[in-house]
Amino acid sequence: MRGVIRMIEEDAYCIDVIRQIQAVEAALDKVSAQILENHLNSCVITAIRGEDPKERERVLQEIADVFEQANKV
Repeated sequence: MRGVIRMIEEDAYCIDVIRQIQAVEAALDKVSAQILENHLNSCVITAIRGEDPKERERVLQEIADVFEQANKV
């Protein structure tokens, strides 16, 4: 982000700024997907295998909320 801010402050060419923003977004999407995968393979599996039905419902609702929020953007 600092690089994008610096580009804007230095009055960089608009298309270059947009391309840099797209690169940042793509990198964030990749990290987000990796974190979600890790979460599904650890916390969610643990909760689903556990004996607390409220915990199962909570983690499943969290996942649903994440996807709902992603679709709003």
